[in-house]
Amino acid sequence: MRIFLIVALGILLGNQSYSQKPSGGANPQEVADKLSNPVASMISVPFQNNIDYGIGSHNGSKYTLNFQPVIPIKLSENWNLITRYIIPIIDQRDITGENTSQFGLSDATISGFFSPKPKPGGIIWGAGPAFLVPIGTSDYLSTKKWGVGPTALVLRQSNGLTYGFLANQIWSFAGSENHPDVNQLFLQPFFAKNFKSGAGLGLNAEITQNWEASTTLGFINPTISGVTKLGSQIVSLFVGPRIPFTGPSASRPDWGLRAVLTLVFAQ
Repeated sequence: MRIFLIVALGILLGNQSYSQKPSGGANPQEVADKLSNPVASMISVPFQNNIDYGIGSHNGSKYTLNFQPVIPIKLSENWNLITRYIIPIIDQRDITGENTSQFGLSDATISGFFSPKPKPGGIIWGAGPAFLVPIGTSDYLSTKKWGVGPTALVLRQSNGLTYGFLANQIWSFAGSENHPDVNQLFLQPFFAKNFKSGAGLGLNAEITQNWEASTTLGFINPTISGVTKLGSQIVSLFVGPRIPFTGPSASRPDWGLRAVLTLVFAQ
């Protein structure tokens, strides 16, 4: 819980000091807008912290730290390849049984978006492959399957507004025969409003459809955010609740929180 309070305090106190700095460096709203765009040509390193409570019949809890670097690669004057990595570290308790716990890596997801150079006011899009890499350190934290499938997004930005949609579908093609196949769809509609100070309001939904198990897990995530500096390092801070709206009783929590610290590097 401490990290969520730190991030919230950083948004309230740090953002104002950055917005009052003289021009010549990065513009706070421009940074915030780029962070709202998953295929922006900017290196960023988010540390996404999620904590969920009240999971399953034993009221379990689950803390997930997603290490999510985004690295753009310039292919030509008109095309970029935006690579996104999600590497989860999980600490969960009382989920697989009463008085049980698991800690370690979960499986990584690696995505590549081929995206044309955006035109002012135009539609921004990207598409490419998504890979599931079974690096999980526990049977409870890993599918033990290699997977691949398509991923795509489309969005529009104008006057501090960002709205769009991201999706991927992954099928397993190799791995342990003792674990179920992976056939999973992920959907994420998103909306953000960023202000000149770098402060922002956001709302997204995260929906995971497990076709193999015929289950759907969904969250709504409202956030407040801010752009500030830690020394000379530009950072973005997000915080907000995680509101579950559907899911099987074994994996759906009663409630949760999210806090994100993102390191931003100029391109």
